[in-house]
Amino acid sequence: MTRLGDLERAVMDVLWDTVPATSDGVTVREVADALAGRELAYTTVMTVLDRLAGKGMVQREREGRAWRYRAAATREAHIAQLMLDALDLGGSRDAALVRFARSVTGTEADVLRAALAAEAGLAPGSTGQSGDAPGGGLTDRVEAPPADRASRPGRADEAAER
Repeated sequence: MTRLGDLERAVMDVLWDTVPATSDGVTVREVADALAGRELAYTTVMTVLDRLAGKGMVQREREGRAWRYRAAATREAHIAQLMLDALDLGGSRDAALVRFARSVTGTEADVLRAALAAEAGLAPGSTGQSGDAPGGGLTDRVEAPPADRASRPGRADEAAER
């Protein structure tokens, strides 16, 4: 999946924020109006939407002489795909996942634990220890990080890598 440029992201934000999934979509004019603060030409918005359609990011349907556009997937699905693509960049997926899991907040770790438990068919609040359910142990892979992430060894190195 290709990353979105600034204008493409702004257009997708309009679609994600203002167009319900059950909607017939919006016209180029409606997107341009939503981006009025950027002072974009109608043709610029039309070109961006056409390119997003070519990338599979938006779906379009003919309505008379115009097109109606809507996001092909949710924002969350797009972000999840970006994360998966990042894991495929090379190196060790396991190491990248562990580093990511150690960098999330306690609340985010709780969300990950719950999602892993649901995926594994574990009961809410189960520990994932053997005996909890088949495939137990999945939820043990995500641990809440220390309260002070800056005190962890390597944090200065991580910032320098960016």
